[in-house]
Amino acid sequence: MSCADIQYLNIVENILKQGTFGQNRTGMPAYKLPHQIMQFDLAREFPILTTKFVAFKTAIKEILWIWQKQSNDVRLLQEWNCHIWDEWMKEDGTIGKAYGYQLSKYHQVDTLLATLRENPQSRRMVVSMWNVEDLPEMALQPCAFLTMWDVSSDGRLNCMLVQRSGDMGLGIPFNMAQYAALTCMVAKVSDLRPGLFTHVINNAHIYENHVEPLKLQLDRREQALAAPHLLINPEIKNFYEFKPEDIILENYQHLGKISMKVSV
Repeated sequence: MSCADIQYLNIVENILKQGTFGQNRTGMPAYKLPHQIMQFDLAREFPILTTKFVAFKTAIKEILWIWQKQSNDVRLLQEWNCHIWDEWMKEDGTIGKAYGYQLSKYHQVDTLLATLRENPQSRRMVVSMWNVEDLPEMALQPCAFLTMWDVSSDGRLNCMLVQRSGDMGLGIPFNMAQYAALTCMVAKVSDLRPGLFTHVINNAHIYENHVEPLKLQLDRREQALAAPHLLINPEIKNFYEFKPEDIILENYQHLGKISMKVSV
């Protein structure tokens, strides 16, 4: 069984059993638990759910849009036939000063890559998209907003993702897979090996209209499959040269789609 299924479904079950129920910004009530944590050793297996289908290619397009293109322009995603940000697109075609805009504004990705090359034992490798000054001009304030990076003495790259808010039904399966893949991509171009990926969710929640679909997924727990393998194009040496087709999941087997509606 995939470690991703084990850890993810444990959190889902705990939220349904112990979570508090209440209203939130979206108008769709939710059950929530604070401070949920998952941790994966990327040298052992790649964390993506098998108890339901996760649109891995779409997740990769989104993470490249944010981290590589450092874009806030939804139209670029649409050119890739990716429409997950359409609901938040403003009249100018962007999501305002959110996500990739903040990485570009302060050259944060370049700084991270340079530090990994020049001073890999630095304890200051922090990338943040939470800019208080610009928050009012964001269509959606960033959920997965902070990463902290560390290099082990044996040359393994470790990444901690901190997420202020996590939609367990739709968002978290995307985030866990795409940031694990990002860690592997950054390791590849930094001549490092993938290490630990730790995912911290401050407010892990299940929307009321996702309860039954997630119960269906919990019923599939004993049928969970083995994790697939992540393959990265070995010819790519520069982070800014990656294309979605350079990131491949080999032997990704799953138990089928489970439909859920996004709460905007």
